[in-house]
Amino acid sequence: VQLQASGGGSVQAGGSLRLSCAASGIIFSVNTMAWHRQAPGKQRELVALITSGDSTNYADSVKGRFTISRDNAKNTVYLQMNSLKPEDTAVYYCAARRAGVITGYNYWGQGTQVTVSS
Repeated sequence: VQLQASGGGSVQAGGSLRLSCAASGIIFSVNTMAWHRQAPGKQRELVALITSGDSTNYADSVKGRFTISRDNAKNTVYLQMNSLKPEDTAVYYCAARRAGVITGYNYWGQGTQVTVSS
């Protein structure tokens, strides 16, 4: 199983980035996919998730600014990040939860750095 995240970078406050996470080795369409982030000195936190039925959930801090989506034909999950703030600076990780698993995530990607300057 491999989750390959990409799309991170440096951007000024107010800018946008789109993260991608390409999955292989799993039946992508039946997995819940999620993006988490971890800022220096802080715990990893859930940013957004999307279920196999395309239901979504967002952290309060990103609601209205970030959008998670998935393309099952490409085995890829995306995170569109708009109106970025310095406090969004973190390493962003994608994760997958197998069908039938209630909590936690079975697979993690390697992370991609997002840096937002003021």
